[in-house]
Amino acid sequence: MKPTRKRPRLRDPIHEHRDFHLTESRVAIAGHPLHAMLVAFPIALCVCTLGADAMFWLTGDDFWPRVAIWAAAISFLMGVLAGIAGTVELLAVPGIRIRAASWTHFILAVMLLSILGANWGIRWGDAAGAVLPWGILTSALAAGMTGITGWHGGKLVFDYGIGTQDDHGTAP
Repeated sequence: MKPTRKRPRLRDPIHEHRDFHLTESRVAIAGHPLHAMLVAFPIALCVCTLGADAMFWLTGDDFWPRVAIWAAAISFLMGVLAGIAGTVELLAVPGIRIRAASWTHFILAVMLLSILGANWGIRWGDAAGAVLPWGILTSALAAGMTGITGWHGGKLVFDYGIGTQDDHGTAP
């Protein structure tokens, strides 16, 4: 009978990295991550832009394109602020920076900001004329991309504990 040799157990070098568990937010107000507070605005306003476009399509009322251009503008501008806070977190916190999922969220967020900026830009000059078909299509794309980007961001928080702390004031 041949002696069995025990295989060495595979180890995850990233999980064993000394900074892997350093995930607590550094861009925070009273312990509350600024990025998490800011992202609610572009998410809500992106969906409002799509809703205003849909209402214009259904009613033809010129009120809705004015709502849509303002919602698109503020969505983009608040997205830029949220992006700045998120980028500082990504670069400043080793436990965030080391994860590939963080970089995926970052790339998706930059793509989303481009779409939000385009959505605002196509409305510039003729808000009502821009709604059909390109405005509503861009709004739908932005809303879908918001869902995908937000899902990845939520995964960072709920699966990896990014930006959170335990009862002792340290990241899990």
